[in-house]
Amino acid sequence: MLERLQKVLAEAGVGSRRECEKIITSGRVTVNGQPITTLGTSVSAEKDKIYCDGILVRKQPKIYYLLNKPKGYVCTNRDELDRLKAIDILNNITQRIYTVGRLDKESEGLIILTNDGDFANKLSHPRYEVNKTYFVEVDGYLTDQAIKSLESGVWLSFGKTRPVIIKNVHKGKLRSRFEMMLKEGKNREIRRMLADHGYKVRILRRIKIGNLSDHNLKIGKYRKLTGREVAQLYAFAEREHTKGQPKDKDRGKYDTATKS
Repeated sequence: MLERLQKVLAEAGVGSRRECEKIITSGRVTVNGQPITTLGTSVSAEKDKIYCDGILVRKQPKIYYLLNKPKGYVCTNRDELDRLKAIDILNNITQRIYTVGRLDKESEGLIILTNDGDFANKLSHPRYEVNKTYFVEVDGYLTDQAIKSLESGVWLSFGKTRPVIIKNVHKGKLRSRFEMMLKEGKNREIRRMLADHGYKVRILRRIKIGNLSDHNLKIGKYRKLTGREVAQLYAFAEREHTKGQPKDKDRGKYDTATKS
């Protein structure tokens, strides 16, 4: 059976669909000895010899881990600066895994690592709108005006951010603490939003991914996700995606009328 190359790579644990597309266009993949840089190329996972970075691509059992990432680690499998990588915290993992989305080097908290490209795509692609919740501590007093502005969206270099939810606010003269929930995660977005309002972030910690949290998982520790947790995250992503779809309330009426 022929399938798109990026789909085969994702299912083999090379990366999410979007990451695999970048890998292909950057010339890192060969099929039967020929470099492939065109997206949508059809291949057979059973018959074709597919290599990525010189390593034979094979289907692997799906694995899912939850890591409480410490500060100082980057969420990438390839780093030209040779910095500490989040994937290296996990021991004795023979499959090729990668992080679902990213947390910047100075941030900490929950991040999922897997080799399931479809799962990663559903949790990270903007169209599925899976929210992430962060604990934030900033210097200074967080004003009501700042909260209102942040929640309605902030104009940054890439455009206006989507609305966020700020809750559990504890204000102080020297420091303020709160939780922020958002459905997108552009590069250092929270830090940039707060900097735009004159606040320096002291702590940025992801505490929830969709409906998944774990207050008992200590910084630097990780565990396997249960089958139920994986299924619940899949369902959460599909539910959020469905919410954003247009509803045709009159479709049933129209179909009935045409049949009669």
